[in-house]
Amino acid sequence: MRVTQPEEDGLGPECRSRAECLQQPRSPTACGPMEKSLAVPQERRDCVHSLRMRSKYALFLAFVVVVFVFIEKENKIISRVSDKLKQIPQSLADANSTDPVLILADNASLMSLSELDSAFSQMQSRLHNLSLQLGMEPEGEAQAPAQEEAQPASTPPGQRRHVLLMATTRTGSSFVGEFFNQQGNIFYLFEPLWHIERTVSFEQGRASAAASALVYRDVLQQLFLCDLYVLEPFINPPPEAHLTPFMFRRGSSRSLCEDPVCTPFVKKVFEKYHCRDRRCGPLNVTLAAEACRRKDHMALKAVRMRQLEFLQPLAEDPRLDLRVIQLVRDPRAVLASRMVAFAGKYETWKKWLEEGQDQLQEEEVQRLRANCESIRLSAELGLRQPAWLRGRYMLVRYEDVARKPLQKAREMYRFAGIPLTPQVEDWIQKNTQAARDGSGIYSTQKNSSEQFEKWRFSIPFKLAQVVQAACAPTMHLFGYKLAGDAASLTNRSLSLLEERGTFWVT
Repeated sequence: MRVTQPEEDGLGPECRSRAECLQQPRSPTACGPMEKSLAVPQERRDCVHSLRMRSKYALFLAFVVVVFVFIEKENKIISRVSDKLKQIPQSLADANSTDPVLILADNASLMSLSELDSAFSQMQSRLHNLSLQLGMEPEGEAQAPAQEEAQPASTPPGQRRHVLLMATTRTGSSFVGEFFNQQGNIFYLFEPLWHIERTVSFEQGRASAAASALVYRDVLQQLFLCDLYVLEPFINPPPEAHLTPFMFRRGSSRSLCEDPVCTPFVKKVFEKYHCRDRRCGPLNVTLAAEACRRKDHMALKAVRMRQLEFLQPLAEDPRLDLRVIQLVRDPRAVLASRMVAFAGKYETWKKWLEEGQDQLQEEEVQRLRANCESIRLSAELGLRQPAWLRGRYMLVRYEDVARKPLQKAREMYRFAGIPLTPQVEDWIQKNTQAARDGSGIYSTQKNSSEQFEKWRFSIPFKLAQVVQAACAPTMHLFGYKLAGDAASLTNRSLSLLEERGTFWVT
């Protein structure tokens, strides 16, 4: 009897059991309909699992790439910060302090040339770091690099001018300085070096003039970059939180007395040098520095910077476009004016005139001769136009400005490369044709065409003779004629001024 094996659940002959069917390769012909329905979800599960694994690997790789990019950027940032820190070797406290060797008591002085060299080196370092640190981050605000300071956003690079009106006392510099002070797009400072002269003293001698010129030069360089914080160590008493009521002749600088520098007036706060036409609070040095950067050009007047050769680093500084205007005046007129304005310093001269002595003390004559020679040497250097000064120097005689103020103002502006505005022209017209001179020795309101020769009728002839003997080379260079006797000195029909063209070369 033949026994046949029953088929299990309708499986075909190819598959004897469900396990066998599942163990064999899946194909439409290998299994029945039920196995086909079970195989399809399994394939989907395998596909989904595969996709999930691939996604995880892709995310992991992306994360690794992001981490490497982030680390690379962090390394670059750290490197730049490290480089910056290496450039600032001194602390803020060191930069804000002034070496006691330089700030001296009223009767103290630098005792030797070696001390002077060392002290000046320290001063130069202090000034540089003061600019970098105090000037760059006032009141917790980050400051732009020095190059950006020198070029405000309102002025395209290469067009900002830095004008230095270089003169000596009683040469009409306050009057000529107003030509730049009255123009709204110029930030003008009146005698900022006054603070340095009052704070730093040097032993009288051959090295004194050179030492002071080096200090003045470095301060001027920072001021032209709108780093007004450089003045703070020299202001007495020192500013508090960048506020000071003791900025010298603040009222002579319109930029320091207009909005937003003119803050609300503070009662019971004495301001020694207040604004002329409005009441302002103590000067905020931070606001003044910001106003300087917003102006198109920068100009300042200095009667304490007399050695032109020391300005070469400023002329070669790529951040500056320096223009030097040297203002000169007849030495006889200068002496006559100084004897009135600074009477206490010329007691020896007055005594000599009153007592009728034949000779003046040789020390006084030597001082007069040295002053004239210093001016002459600077002018000769400027007129030679060395490479570093070519196109940057102009010599102006006060007498020419007094006779033709508007014409000379246009020449000075053309030399500086700054357009002259009607505002300045109007001021010149109103203040050079006044019916009567303004009051005060520093008044800028006068009939200039008559004013410049008044000294001829007030100075004794023997005083004029002393000046002519001591300053003859200087007078010859600038075109001032010598008076042969008292009659020619007081004869208005005889001019003591040679006609000269413009003292500058493009």
